Amino acid sequence: MKYAIVGVGGRHAMFRRAITETHANGNDLVALCDVNEARLALSAGKVPKKGNGVATYEATEFTRMIAEQDPDTVIVTTPDYLHHEYIVSALKAGRNVMTEKPMTVDLGKLRAILDAQAESGKKLTVTFNYRYTPARTQLKDLLLSGVIGDVTAVDFRWYLDRVHGADYFRRWHRYKPNSGGLLVHKSTHHFDLMNWWVDSTPRTVSALGKRVFYTPEMAEELGLSGHGERCHDCPVFDRCEYRLDLANDPALRELYLEAEDDDGYLRDKCVFADDITIEDTMQVQVRYANDVFLNYTLCAYSPWEGLEIKFHGTKGELTHRHVEVHGVFGGVRDKSAEESMTTTLHLHGGRPEKLEVWEGSGDHGGADPVMLGYLFEPDSMAPDLYNRASTHREGAWSILTGIAANQSIATGETVDVDKMLAEAGIRLPR
Repeated sequence: MKYAIVGVGGRHAMFRRAITETHANGNDLVALCDVNEARLALSAGKVPKKGNGVATYEATEFTRMIAEQDPDTVIVTTPDYLHHEYIVSALKAGRNVMTEKPMTVDLGKLRAILDAQAESGKKLTVTFNYRYTPARTQLKDLLLSGVIGDVTAVDFRWYLDRVHGADYFRRWHRYKPNSGGLLVHKSTHHFDLMNWWVDSTPRTVSALGKRVFYTPEMAEELGLSGHGERCHDCPVFDRCEYRLDLANDPALRELYLEAEDDDGYLRDKCVFADDITIEDTMQVQVRYANDVFLNYTLCAYSPWEGLEIKFHGTKGELTHRHVEVHGVFGGVRDKSAEESMTTTLHLHGGRPEKLEVWEGSGDHGGADPVMLGYLFEPDSMAPDLYNRASTHREGAWSILTGIAANQSIATGETVDVDKMLAEAGIRLPR
């Protein structure tokens, strides 16, 4: 299979390595495409030498790249708001597409993608690695077994610490038209898990959201008056616990700081700027088509990082907790110990039972190696008993909870998802 990757920022490297190293047998990376020539050269230089090497193209040459290199599949790892441009173009050119989450950020772009997929009939895969984390797959296995009976409601809380969480407020994600806010960019993972776990899709959505921590007022409160536009050369750099030191991080320096002249992109903008348009505190209530209820919270400035989830069932409860980072002290993250994941089953009339959590090795809790195996070398993998693969349908439903939540935050009203889709001219089977 021949692949081309468009977008060579930080996330694309996982796919590049899978095609050219881990799953190189039968696969060939024929092209890289980006707006930034320095990053293109950097990525191409890390591809193991083979023949004449990998071809590189500027973003404006995307159509020519497809015609000249004839890839079977185009992998899209650009910023979220550009996904639809390359997905639609590739589909119309008769290519299969693989895209990072979220598939896109708003209803207009979603309709364009769904129309192009329907017209082309080509395959569109959305890479939801969280489904492949052994511990999350175990939850699916337990729910499928019926051990807690019918699931009636779910409490789901996701915490981003003040290192990871802050990073969304210094990059392109910080403007809602670019990312859909964290309820689309980040929570699409979590809402996809919910759709998969409870085997349903959202019917109604209501939400509240606000930005209370990453604000100019908080900068003043923290004694950071007079901060600059960015961390690099900022007047208060030495006393800011939220600084990003691009110059002293070799990977970030070559990927971003040394590539700034090509496109002007600043990777280290101040997290307390007044022009940020995304929220850092969000709560969402969802009613699913099968009448399961969800209470969801996302906080982007927690003192620790991880998740807590509880499934309420007619026979008992299933609880999962994952501590990824114990705490953040002056910008230093205290990584969790081995006993970081717990799953507890509590059936009616019995005592809580701590289950042995399924484990794996590799990035994202062991998820990435499993997902990449199914993507790039499926014949070597066992049959997937959990239906973890995601198409345009799953990609669409995963973002619709966040899009509806954004609408609810803006209007103060509960959003009927079917009505929202109808008004946007979108037909999407449940």
